[in-house]
Amino acid sequence: MTPETIRAAVPADIDAIAGFNAAMAWETEQRRLDPATLRAGVAAVLADPAHGFYRVAERDGEVVACLLVTYEWSDWRNGRWWWLQSVYVAPAARGQGLFGRMYRALRDQARATPGVCGLRLYVEHDNARAQAVYAALGMTPEPYRILHDPFRD
Repeated sequence: MTPETIRAAVPADIDAIAGFNAAMAWETEQRRLDPATLRAGVAAVLADPAHGFYRVAERDGEVVACLLVTYEWSDWRNGRWWWLQSVYVAPAARGQGLFGRMYRALRDQARATPGVCGLRLYVEHDNARAQAVYAALGMTPEPYRILHDPFRD
C-alpha cells in the first residue's frame, strides 16, 4: 500500500469532500443532504479561510479522507478553539490508522499556531468506534451538551 499524503484541500477536491460529507450524514444520521447546498458549502470554505479549512489524505492520486476545521473564539482563554468537523475516512481506508495520522499532524499544526488554545470535536452519542479512536488519541469528553436552533436544515 502506498503511503498517503496529508495536505490542504484545493478546489479540485470539492466533489470528493462533498461526497464524503453526504456519505457521513447517511452513515451517522440516515440523513440525505442536498447535493447543491453541500457542494456550495464546501466551496465556500475553500474560497474564504475565515470559514475554516479542510485537510485531505490522498493515496495514489485519490482523496481517501477529509476533515474540516472551523473556529470558535474563547474569551476565557483569549484564544481560538479549532473544531474538527466533517471527519470522514473512505470505507476501504478505515482501520489503518489514517485518521490518527491526520489528527496528529493537525494537532502539531495547532500547537505551532499562535493563539490556538486546543482542538474540539463532537461525536454522535452512539458512535462507540469513533469515540474509542478519539480517546486513543488523547481526547477527553467535555462536560457540555450541544444544543441548537437551526434556521435552515
